[in-house]
Amino acid sequence: MAEAEHELRVLEIPWVEKYRPKRLDDIVDQEHVVRRLKAYVESGNLPNLLFAGPPGTGKTTAALCLAREMFGEHWRDNFLELNASDERGIDVIRTKVKNFARTRPIGGAPFKIIFLDEADNLTRDSQQALRRIMEMYSDTCRFILAANYSSAIIDPIQSRCVVFKFKKLPEEAIKERLREIAEQEGIEVTDEALDAIVYVSEGDMRKAVNVLQAAAALGKVIDRDTVYEIASTARPEHVKEIIKKALEGDFMAARSRLHDIIARYGMSGEDVVRQMHRVIFEEDLGVPDEVIPELVDAIGEAEYRMVRGSDERIQLEALLARISSIGAEAGS
Repeated sequence: MAEAEHELRVLEIPWVEKYRPKRLDDIVDQEHVVRRLKAYVESGNLPNLLFAGPPGTGKTTAALCLAREMFGEHWRDNFLELNASDERGIDVIRTKVKNFARTRPIGGAPFKIIFLDEADNLTRDSQQALRRIMEMYSDTCRFILAANYSSAIIDPIQSRCVVFKFKKLPEEAIKERLREIAEQEGIEVTDEALDAIVYVSEGDMRKAVNVLQAAAALGKVIDRDTVYEIASTARPEHVKEIIKKALEGDFMAARSRLHDIIARYGMSGEDVVRQMHRVIFEEDLGVPDEVIPELVDAIGEAEYRMVRGSDERIQLEALLARISSIGAEAGS
């Protein structure tokens, strides 16, 4: 009964929100960003901002913390958050954004903040409309745009913003945060499990916390196998084994191992090729350096064909055959 209560409690709590930093000082390993944002808070003024960087590195958290520290108890009244991937049409910019921007701030705040998350998903027409609104309501509103790829934001908007680059989070910073959460939740995480979470999250703190919570739903002790199964990711040593067998010319053994991994972890073809690409650069395959570009080229072609709609199983087996040919040429 106690174990069932533990599982229910874990599943009902969204840890990503529960442990989201509430102050700028609590943001993990983005000191260069935090220092500049705190200067804006101290001055009481703010330009338009563009947060750019990989997912899960603190862009949304930074915007929320900035609003809290800038506006205090009235931050919700003066802060509008929209996700541009869901609301990306020009009508949203002309209605929701414009209506919020044209009203005066509440509670004596000097201005309002409109936060557009995933702004790189806005259509070009929407961005053109947004550019005009940023000009018209500069006295009552400031804009914060968050994007994974700043190149998708049109130049007129970029020139109106101060750009903040968020860097990929280092492994130790993610581990330290996960240890803090595990301690507060009363769960035990082995060092190997932490390494596995770091591997599958690839610098994304949000994904790391979600994987930790999902694994914790299965029990109070989290090990490496649990993490890989929860994340539907194969162990890197297993993927390395597939590539090695193919390079050695043992195509049937590599094919059999590949099918075992797909069945066990429920991976898609694209998941497999992306993990193979990662293993090529992170693991020692014992092949000459000139072979690596050929492997990357083969993996890239396989992924392209799968994205275009080709059968995943056929393309994966064709990739293994190509790798076997590369290994045979390298050994001859």
